[in-house]
Amino acid sequence: MTSTDPKADLCRYLQSARDALLWKLEGLSGYDVRRPLTPTGTNLLGLVKHTAGVELGYLGDTFGRPSGEPLPWLDDGAEGNADMWAAADESREFIVELYRRAWAHADATLDALDLDTIGKVPWWPSGRDEVTLHHAVVRVIADTHRHAGHADIVRELIDGAVGMNEGNDSMPSNDKAWWENHRERLERVAREADPQA
Repeated sequence: MTSTDPKADLCRYLQSARDALLWKLEGLSGYDVRRPLTPTGTNLLGLVKHTAGVELGYLGDTFGRPSGEPLPWLDDGAEGNADMWAAADESREFIVELYRRAWAHADATLDALDLDTIGKVPWWPSGRDEVTLHHAVVRVIADTHRHAGHADIVRELIDGAVGMNEGNDSMPSNDKAWWENHRERLERVAREADPQA
């Protein structure tokens, strides 16, 4: 077994989630990156906007390293859920560049601090607000991968595009007929397993 660098491992998994999330925007119209595709309004650009705020909060403010980025959608009195969608005047370019600046800021925090550095999460209750950098980055990785999974589903609903990342779709087949047969089979199995449905 080769030795590992825990911080490098964390950074690699965080970056892979970031890249996967942004890749889901590629080739789509301004409408498609914004349109809500679930009853709760989940949309691709909103997922990116949200994860930018998560990184700036957990890997910036928490460790006394505010980014200076204005995030009015997170201010006291802001509309609920405002970080999960992009307003008409918040362009794709604006949101993507904000996210890239959030990466740079978070990466600078990871470069500057040891993983056992203690920070205070400003929005957690007092007395239960301390967290290590290690814990915070694991939390951000989990959140980003979760939202990359949401983006996978949303993108598939938009145009059928699937895959883990550019150059690796991780799918057993690219044949449309194969997938139609597979889906029909799963529907049959579901009905056989629960005849009352």
